[in-house]
Amino acid sequence: MAAPIDIATYSDVLVLLGTAAVVIPLLHRLGVNTMLGYLGAGAVLGPLGLGSLISEVPFLYWVTVVEAENVASIAELGVVFLLFLIGMELSFERLKTMRRLLFGMGSLQIVVTTAVIGGIAMMFGNPPSVAVVLGACLALSSTAIVIELLSQQGRLSTTVGRTSLSILLAQDLAVVPLLILVSILGARDSDSMLAGLLLAVVNASIAILLIVVVGRLLLRPLFRLVASVGASGIFVAAALLVIIGTGVTAALAGLSMALGAFIAGLLLAKSEFRRAIETTIGPFKGLLLGLFFFTVGMNIDFREVVRDPFWLLASVVGLIAIKAGILIVLGRVFGLSRAVSVETGLLLGPGGEFAFIVLGLATSVGVIRGEVASFMIAVTSLTMALIPVLSFAAQRMRSPGRAASAARPVPEAQPGETAGRAIVIGYGRVGKVVCAMLDQHGLPYLAVDTDVTAVSASRADGRKLFYGDASNPDFLVSCGVMDARAVIITIAERAVIDEIVAWVRSVRSDIVIISRARDAEHARHLYAVGVTDAVPETIEASLQLSESSLLGMGQAAAQVNDTIHAQRDAFRRELQKAAAGVKG
Repeated sequence: MAAPIDIATYSDVLVLLGTAAVVIPLLHRLGVNTMLGYLGAGAVLGPLGLGSLISEVPFLYWVTVVEAENVASIAELGVVFLLFLIGMELSFERLKTMRRLLFGMGSLQIVVTTAVIGGIAMMFGNPPSVAVVLGACLALSSTAIVIELLSQQGRLSTTVGRTSLSILLAQDLAVVPLLILVSILGARDSDSMLAGLLLAVVNASIAILLIVVVGRLLLRPLFRLVASVGASGIFVAAALLVIIGTGVTAALAGLSMALGAFIAGLLLAKSEFRRAIETTIGPFKGLLLGLFFFTVGMNIDFREVVRDPFWLLASVVGLIAIKAGILIVLGRVFGLSRAVSVETGLLLGPGGEFAFIVLGLATSVGVIRGEVASFMIAVTSLTMALIPVLSFAAQRMRSPGRAASAARPVPEAQPGETAGRAIVIGYGRVGKVVCAMLDQHGLPYLAVDTDVTAVSASRADGRKLFYGDASNPDFLVSCGVMDARAVIITIAERAVIDEIVAWVRSVRSDIVIISRARDAEHARHLYAVGVTDAVPETIEASLQLSESSLLGMGQAAAQVNDTIHAQRDAFRRELQKAAAGVKG
């Protein structure tokens, strides 16, 4: 006999999926920001919103989340996937260039903010232990919302984006000692403090070392093995295994899952599989991150708003003002412009998702009273909901000159990943010649191929080559087709060529598309669907044969060269004219 189904769990998941599939598209059509849509839906449909009225209106059981725990663990994976992708965008080398902001400005922000907010908490009668915990909780900012917002705006590589990311990473690292501190305060056993702290540090260090060592040894061989099978489903499974596996390893050592996934992303940042992995997990990240915002919204308790609206509003405004003010001052001290300092301050002024975790633990071990934690969770949630509005306000406050300064990409951007490069599809005998010519002329490019063995061998020789399927539009977007200068197609499969050309031309009317063609008929077809230039194999072979024949029979090289070029141009005009007739 089958085990009984837990209807509550499935009904809660259905509410989340219904929100993503129905509610968010409707709100988007009304002009509502996606993140705000998820936050608002969570507040309304969560157990503290309409879910609290189920006993009076039983029907609400099917359209609200009954148990937040049923969906929280799934939604937290959104942050894990987000940090993994950020890690792949950075690499260890680029992370080193951020160390001044990460360990300098980031650490100072945490210490100063904790001291200021903790001091205010003590002025309101809280004991020192509670004040420190509250100050440290509220010093944290929202990695998920800030990074996703900057990512949507395409500004992660700007000065504001890099500064914000550095501080957020420092805060994520600070969560571990903060959780240890709360546990020690809850135990109130001074004899075990040092031992507990040392054990936690050792466990965290071992976990990070394990992820780095095992990752360097096994990650690339794993993806080479999986890619050699050629099954997209298995590749998806491997990507999920790496992300969740490294996250769980970090969690077992007391670190956040997101930090473990971030390290795994750093390890894969320069691998040939980076673009394919980004394409694979993109849909998972988007959905799960949306669900995470939904769970953040579920923490907004409208009863707190009604109970003490003045102090709640004052706390929301005060928290943002204090943190933003500290960040603006620190930004100027660290040499940032006023515009960058102000926007960074407003982005990171609100609270963050890790405050929920720390406050929950502090309540469970008796460090903070339940009503205090509930009030602070409401404050944190409301400030997080204001982040998109604050970002918009910060950008509107800047003058055009300052806006350009704040939006200017930082100099540490990875070489070869700027706008204006070519994307070479296929790295066989033809593709290798094309890439060699681009190298010879100093033109930036990114090459892709589906032969994992060839890709790995070429990367070992220092080639700019990635594994992936160029017929997948998401993969081409990940490769930068939206700001590339040209797409050069060197593969031989006619159907795949047609598919790539049709899609690229549909999204980029201005881009140069040069494609290999099987014969004259195929070239005419490609001109008809929008290539800039097509190179038929049969015609080029006949021209090369003619050139060798003329030279072998004693004709002057300059005359032969002019003749071949003229004949090539004649063939091209004929093919283009025929293609235009077909289109007409």
